[in-house]
Amino acid sequence: MNYQTICPLSALPEGAEARVCRMRAAGGMRRRLQDLGLVADTRVQCIQRAASGDPTAYRIRGAVIALRAADARLIEVGVQA
Repeated sequence: MNYQTICPLSALPEGAEARVCRMRAAGGMRRRLQDLGLVADTRVQCIQRAASGDPTAYRIRGAVIALRAADARLIEVGVQA
């Protein structure tokens, strides 16, 4: 799939959608993120950031999941061209 921009999930602006390209997490954290549905080509939408900026709520496969910025940085997403 062609993407205009590839960035960490943590950099996705509120309201924007992207698709998971690559997971840089390892071990238990990788497994946890995959169990939440963050696998290749999954659509993710940034719903809302906390007032402090962390955590951020994302819509993933119909569910809303809050992720800390440190964890979201481990997920690379692509915004379609």
